[in-house]
Amino acid sequence: MTYHTLSAPCQAVYEIKKSEFLAFAYPISHKDEVMFHVEQLRERYPDARHHCVAYILGDPHNTTHAGFDDDGEPNGTAGRPILNVLQHKAIGNVLVVVVRYFGGIKLGAGGLTRAYATATQLVVDNMTLVLFVPKSVVKVATTFAHEAQIRYLVGQAGGEILGVDYACHVVMSVQMDDEKMDEFAGNLGVFGKMLTTSTS
Repeated sequence: MTYHTLSAPCQAVYEIKKSEFLAFAYPISHKDEVMFHVEQLRERYPDARHHCVAYILGDPHNTTHAGFDDDGEPNGTAGRPILNVLQHKAIGNVLVVVVRYFGGIKLGAGGLTRAYATATQLVVDNMTLVLFVPKSVVKVATTFAHEAQIRYLVGQAGGEILGVDYACHVVMSVQMDDEKMDEFAGNLGVFGKMLTTSTS
């Protein structure tokens, strides 16, 4: 499953009734990066009232690797609206943190929800999105005689040979798009066999 992710961090600002919402977006690939970026923003904006968060790791259509935090705002008024925008736009491997400065005028639950969604939409509008294609790394065992044939098959599948280990036989580490993996495995035939697969 391919999806879009952002190529570089970006930010946007939304102001309403003297409250300021600073939205920051980051490309991420691991959950530990979420806290890293949140802590950096807490240090940069220590006097802000809230640092609300939503993230999606991997496929945006699969919400098992998504999360959010209202950081003290009324339940469901901050993290959930941020996440909803990201899911609606189908952006994966992304973190959005909205830093809020309270301006003294209460927005109410509906107003807060709209403000966090709007701030997120503004930062999404600033994103440069790139297509993310999931890849897998597979180890292929073959003989010295069949090494050239395997190299040819990897090239045909648009894959990349990451490394080759020459011992009593040849073991290649090969990376390619997930969608090409079955075809590649079918073409291996008598030339070699797949040992292990891991997704990147």
